[in-house]
Amino acid sequence: MSAQSDDAELERFKAQRVTALFRLDLIEKGAQITYEDGTPVDMASEKARLQEVVADMDRRIAWIEAKAPPRTH
Repeated sequence: MSAQSDDAELERFKAQRVTALFRLDLIEKGAQITYEDGTPVDMASEKARLQEVVADMDRRIAWIEAKAPPRTH
């Protein structure tokens, strides 16, 4: 993969992290979601799941950025 392709992939991954953080914010504000059949989602479990996802993304982003060669402009 090229450095440009790697950068684009990292930016997409960071965008996914932002989406997860947005969802966490909505949960903090009391959002309720349901499955297609109308069954409510356990928001405490969803919050915990998203927190784990974000923590994992943070670790991966840090690892990728640490491995990346320094940029020259």
